[in-house]
Amino acid sequence: MQHSVYLTIHPIAIAHTPFSEKFSIPRQPGLAPAAIAKIELIPPYDEPLALEGLEQVSHVWLLFHFHGVPSTQSEHRLRVRPPRLGGNEKIGVFASRSTHRPNGIGQSLVKVERIEGSCLWVSGVDLLNGTPIIDIKPYVPYADCLASAYNHIAPDTPELIEVNWREGALHAAEQQSQRLQQEVIALIEQCLAQDPRPAYQKHQPEREYGAQFWDINVRWRYPTATSIEVINIVRVTVDTEGEEQ
Repeated sequence: MQHSVYLTIHPIAIAHTPFSEKFSIPRQPGLAPAAIAKIELIPPYDEPLALEGLEQVSHVWLLFHFHGVPSTQSEHRLRVRPPRLGGNEKIGVFASRSTHRPNGIGQSLVKVERIEGSCLWVSGVDLLNGTPIIDIKPYVPYADCLASAYNHIAPDTPELIEVNWREGALHAAEQQSQRLQQEVIALIEQCLAQDPRPAYQKHQPEREYGAQFWDINVRWRYPTATSIEVINIVRVTVDTEGEEQ
């Protein structure tokens, strides 16, 4: 006998992050400590009282909605192709952290940096800018950290690749750091070192890749299969008709 239960979930906050697009976002939280986000509570939860006590907590779980993934791509999907397995091998959706999920719900463990009114500042995020947050829960070490736990699908931290800069790109990044008052260079290096390319993609040294962080466009190439060269940093401007240039 089947039972149909319908739930209505309302966001409690919005995440303001450096990631303007999905490509180059770290595949797990904590891999890019320079990724700072403001979690802004929204009505009726936008009161400092809702965050009272979190000053005693070092990390929190963010439960959120994968709003950048069309629901039609995830409905009734029983198996997925995790990037960690090369993007070709399939496993059950519930054995992965794929964004393609029945209800589009994700979770991230992030570090609490500070609290300002009804806003929570956290680091190590892996969330697209504008992500709806559906709950915030404190990390509890004795319950959440299990010494005997294992995951043979993803047993180790991904191996990092070398990130180098062209002189002009590095200078431009330093200027953007001053303008944004953000750790632009550190964030770019930490994200690109994870190698955002699909694992199944062949090495193409002549190919140029790009991603947007905040309002800046970052371009890079792979001179070798295990190294990156950042070649250009350009601020994205918007014309009077709202078109990016």
